[in-house]
Order: sequence, then C-alpha cells, then structure tokens
Amino acid sequence: MADSRGRVWTGIIRIGPHRGDHRVAARAALSVGVPLLVLLLIDRLDLSVYASFGAFAALYGRLDPPRTRVRMQATAGGILVLSMLLGTALSAAATPPVVTVVVVAALAAAVTLFAYRTQWHPPGALFTVFAAGACASFPATPATFGLVLFVGVSSVLWSLTVTTLFALARRGSWHLPPRNRPQIGTVAWEMTATVGVAALLAGVAGVLLVGTHWYWAMVGAVAAVGGAHVTARLVRGVQRLVGTLVGVLIAAGLLALALPPWAVLVIAVALQAGAELFVGRNYGIAMVFITPLALLMVSLASPATPELLLRDRVLETVIGVAVGTAVAIVSATLRRRPTA
Repeated sequence: MADSRGRVWTGIIRIGPHRGDHRVAARAALSVGVPLLVLLLIDRLDLSVYASFGAFAALYGRLDPPRTRVRMQATAGGILVLSMLLGTALSAAATPPVVTVVVVAALAAAVTLFAYRTQWHPPGALFTVFAAGACASFPATPATFGLVLFVGVSSVLWSLTVTTLFALARRGSWHLPPRNRPQIGTVAWEMTATVGVAALLAGVAGVLLVGTHWYWAMVGAVAAVGGAHVTARLVRGVQRLVGTLVGVLIAAGLLALALPPWAVLVIAVALQAGAELFVGRNYGIAMVFITPLALLMVSLASPATPELLLRDRVLETVIGVAVGTAVAIVSATLRRRPTA
C-alpha cells in the first residue's frame, strides 16, 4: 500500500524531460493565434471557441514523423469539426441535457476506440468531448452550422499548414515508417467501456448537481481514466484537480481585469504555448495554463458571468475527477478478478 502511494505521489510531482516541446508550443501558438487574430480584426471573437477547437488539431502527433503527424492532425481535425457540428445539432434541436450527455458519452467511447486503433497521440477522446459538449451548450440556429463549419475547417487547414511549414523548415524526413496497428482486443474494449461509463456518469452528475457547464465534468472524467493503468489514472486525476484549482485562481484574476479583446487574445496564445511546454512533462502544470485558457475562450462565447464560470469549473472538475477515479478503480478491480 505504501509503495503504491509512493508511486502515485512520485508521478504527481515528476516533471518529464524536455523533448523539443518548444517547437510544439510554437506550432500551437501560431495555429491558435492567427485564427483568433483574424476573428479579432473582423470583430467576431464570439466565434473564437470554434477556431480554438479546430486549432486543437495541431496538438496531435507531436513526436511522430512529419507525414504521420500531418495525417494524424488531418484525421483528428476532421473528427473535431464533426464533434462541433454534432454539439451544434444537439443545441439547435433543444435536446434535453441528459440526452445530450448520453450522445456525447457515446462519442467519447467511439473516439477512444478509434484513437487506440490508429495510435493517436495524445490518445483518447478528451478534445472531442470538450468540443461536442461545449458546442451543445451554446445557443445555436441553422445559420450556426455554416459558421462552425467554415471557422472550424479553416482553423484545421491553417494548423496543417503550420505543421507542414515547420517540418519543411527543419527538413524533417517525410518517410512514413510502417505502423503496426494494435488489434481490437480486451484492452481496447476495457478502455472504451471505461471512458464511456465515466463520461456518462460524470455528465449526468454534472447536470443533476450543478446544471450548467456539465461538459467540464465529462472532460474531467475522461482525463481521469486516460492512463494506461490505475496508478497512471490516479496520477492524472489528481494532477487535473490540483492544476485546475490553481488555474481557476489565475483565471479569476484575469477575468476581474475586464481586459480588452486584443489582450485576451495575446494571453490566450501565451497560455496555449505554456500548456504545450508542459503537457507531455507534467499534466498538473499544464492544467495551470489550460484552465485559464479554457475559461477565457468560453467567456468570449458565453453569456455567463465570470463568477458562474469559475464556480462551475471547480465544481464540475471535482465531480468529473471523483467519478473518473471511482470508475478507474472499479475497472482495475474487475480486471484483476479471476475468471471462473
């Protein structure tokens, strides 16, 4: 027991080695910064969330060869756009929150299985759950679909352009090494079921206990069950919770300043770069950057007050991490149970 606690504590505070993270941070900053600048110039920062979700494509394949990276980003970008459109459809149809949670949880399970099969990095469905859930929470009309599609696809294409230019500038090898795709076996189905159940339970709890911004509970649960084994899942859950709490304090200070839009843009780009410098090294530190970034972006598109955003971020994250951790422990217990 003491040995297990020691491994968890070591994992929480450990900071991994720097492996070219500055290049990933630069790509991410450019990928999100330019679309936001365009929206600022045309006075449509209310669409910034869609641009940011599209720019998430740039975060995939950070350690892969250029051709693999571009292919992975194109696939992930397409799925992110489809996730935004799904969320927009749920909003436009005025789908009851619990039904929306069921749909987003099913999406989380499906993307988890797909990501495992195609060896996505980062693995899992966290970004797609965030994109679908957030878009489902924003008011939508038939005209919104065109805006989501145009802004989202444009942002994905720009991210792919940035990735390609960086690869060409470094003269990286475009040779595509063979990739042995893992078979869909017990491990894959266990991951899929764990993510789906955790997302569903956290989303329903978020709807019933808080009512608003329930998708943050789903994202927190998906993050908490994202590790390869129970220790990694416990580490990730604690890191997300602690990093979120610190990040909320930073976000509270930024939101209290009532910054002009151009300043919000500059800070958002800096936060995105900071997140990418640490997300592969210590998830908790990365969450210190990610949390204020998410709150700033949502605040541009949401009529909610800063106080409500901050409260919901804390409560929904606590719910998500608690549910995700419980599901992770139950899943590990069931795996260890001998079969008759």
